[in-house]
Amino acid sequence: MKKILALGEALIDFIPAQRDCLLKEVEQFTRVCGGAPANVAAVAAKLGGNSSLITQLGQDAFGDYIVDTLQDAGVDTSCICRTEQANTALAFVSLKADGNRDFSFYRKPSADMLLNQSQLRAEWFEDAGILHFGSVSLIDAPIQMTHRRAIAMAQERGALISFDPNIRLPLWKSEDACRSRVREFLPCADIVKLSDEELEFVTGKTEIAQAAEELFSGSCRVILYSMGKKGAMLLTPEGSWTAENPDVPVKDTTGAGDAIMGALLYCLAQQNLTRDKLAEVTGQQWQAWLEFAVYYANYSVMGSGAIGSYPDYDTFISWKEAMQRKG
Repeated sequence: MKKILALGEALIDFIPAQRDCLLKEVEQFTRVCGGAPANVAAVAAKLGGNSSLITQLGQDAFGDYIVDTLQDAGVDTSCICRTEQANTALAFVSLKADGNRDFSFYRKPSADMLLNQSQLRAEWFEDAGILHFGSVSLIDAPIQMTHRRAIAMAQERGALISFDPNIRLPLWKSEDACRSRVREFLPCADIVKLSDEELEFVTGKTEIAQAAEELFSGSCRVILYSMGKKGAMLLTPEGSWTAENPDVPVKDTTGAGDAIMGALLYCLAQQNLTRDKLAEVTGQQWQAWLEFAVYYANYSVMGSGAIGSYPDYDTFISWKEAMQRKG
């Protein structure tokens, strides 16, 4: 099985003890490991895949905690750099009644933002099947140029490039700056994840079919489109497939988008797929992979935080089969 490389931020999410209140009203928080690329790497590893995270953490207790958490999940942490120039990033979260979130980031700068392209090592990309990244680290900081170099290194080795814009506007100077940078990196991606809330912002289209037609005219060959309570859709130039959510109690949606992304990438990496081979995947296989990913994300929302809510393969399959018998 080829390796999944995740590139970008790893941080501490402070999850609130109280729900359905403003962030300023929260009195207690629980510390958990987070950051979208870290979450994706953890999903792949917990499912039994081969994953590594490329990032930088501070030489501090929070950085130690993140490394320990990722190692416990099975993620290869040998590509994580450490620095004394800045601290590990923090994010404070408030939860609404429906499980959705608001964020306040402490990242001015954080250690991950200072990751320089000169720190990348060629051996990290050996046997890499997929490189995954998001938009949080595409801000005007050294790590943006590191992304450009890492994408080139991965492409040179034939790896698929996966991009989840994962819009976090509080981190940007303006909406236009965020949109412009995301659209700049879209042509690099073979696989793109979009949510229904991000579709128009990212693509300028209000219908996924229109957005897909434009994306497929470029490099993109797979779109994972998450639709909140309605489930998800997977689109390729050869067709489209949908999967509904099972009926589960929603506790916390933190990391759910990363769960569905990580689970799909795990399925692709299992088959050692290259860009040319994506067109050979059958509709039946795409449907099965989409349902696998949707169910995995729904398992995660029943727990708190991200990585701690992700099940291992055996636990997940037992639960999924029980849910399908029940439904």
